[in-house]
Amino acid sequence: MAEKYTILIVDTDTDYADALAAALSRGDANASAVYAASDAVETIERRFFNLVITDLNLNDNNINGIDILKAAKQSSQDCQVILTAASATIESCKEAIRLGAYDYLEKPIEISQLRQIAERALKKKESVVVKSYGRGIFRFPGVMGKSPVMQTVFAVLSRVSPTNLTVLIEGESGTGKELLAQAIHSNSLRRNNAFRPLNCAGLTESLLESELFGHAKGSFTGATEARKGLFEIADKGTLFLDEIGDMPMVMQAKLLRVLEDGIVVPVGSNKSTVVDVRVISATNHNLAALVEQGKFRQDLYFRIKGVSITVPPLRSRVEDIAELADYFLTLACQELGIPSKTISDNALMILQGYTWPGNVRQLRTAIRTMAVMSDAEKLDVRDIPQEIHHLRQLAGNVAVSTAGNLSGVALNELEKQAIIDTLNSVQNNREQAAKLLGIGERTLYRKIKEYNIQ
Repeated sequence: MAEKYTILIVDTDTDYADALAAALSRGDANASAVYAASDAVETIERRFFNLVITDLNLNDNNINGIDILKAAKQSSQDCQVILTAASATIESCKEAIRLGAYDYLEKPIEISQLRQIAERALKKKESVVVKSYGRGIFRFPGVMGKSPVMQTVFAVLSRVSPTNLTVLIEGESGTGKELLAQAIHSNSLRRNNAFRPLNCAGLTESLLESELFGHAKGSFTGATEARKGLFEIADKGTLFLDEIGDMPMVMQAKLLRVLEDGIVVPVGSNKSTVVDVRVISATNHNLAALVEQGKFRQDLYFRIKGVSITVPPLRSRVEDIAELADYFLTLACQELGIPSKTISDNALMILQGYTWPGNVRQLRTAIRTMAVMSDAEKLDVRDIPQEIHHLRQLAGNVAVSTAGNLSGVALNELEKQAIIDTLNSVQNNREQAAKLLGIGERTLYRKIKEYNIQ
């Protein structure tokens, strides 16, 4: 028997919400309703929904429809969200689409119209299908690539996803490690439960402990109420620990104990809770080297490395750039509500000749910028961001001076120069520079220190 689609209706008008749920509970779909925004967030954290239809103007405990949209997308990128409102500003509609909403509908809504839109959302042909080594079909939006290195990654993902093994994903910043973690979750037996990410970099030890394990009321200044940690929220689901190599040593010991015992104790409490959570970790560091240097616990390293996956940088899979660029362009046009566009062959040649220090994240940012800034239906060389032209020329100059060998120090110099030139182009605005480079602000700050850029 085929698995039914699950739909959640969120509206403070109970009769209206129940009517929508009844109307959409037909054939291959089951719809349920909640009447408070806080209940909706809690329900989304506990269960997977294929579609959430929520009123924009809920104003329940400072939670509105945008917050529910964010919670749904954080739980699973596979979840489609439709926002409704009797009245809304253009800005709020644009923000909803930017954050990944499938559509915005103005109340009152005709049931027949809603059914059609809901059906399109549920059947949305956005998932990319990749066949892999006789292990069936591996699906997840944005996970794609025909290159041999990515086919090897897909083969490992296909085998490890249905298991409960811990997974360590290693790779440079911007290579899509969190996307692969979401793909593993969405293709696992835990896919109907929560996927919760946490970036371990930049968090203090106390904040990290509270985020992971929760805290009791009054356990520290500002703890005005008890709060569950991510291990409890992700029970029966998946917890993704990004940048685990930056986790303080004391927290590494506490994490190891939870992984071994499956028991969490909130900060300031003596009450323990048994949890069933699959942990996927990621890092852009060489963890084996950190273990050798005494900066990462060896026992934790072996515990999180049930299966290791190395994500290749974009420069080592140039043959995937055209497919990725086309996907990101289609996505950008949908999210921004602009007419469909294509990319010329000449523009693709420039993109394929660039080294992409920010990897896939930088490519996505560049394509999105091109889509927004150009009025043309076909994006051409003139639409490519100037810093990519400049750095591609720099790469060519280095290539000539090194007889075509860009390994080792040449790549470091390219990355350093990319950061310097981008900072200069935005008058040292680090937030803007990070966006242009397709990396996070913390990563940019770390690289500025690493390269001693003044």
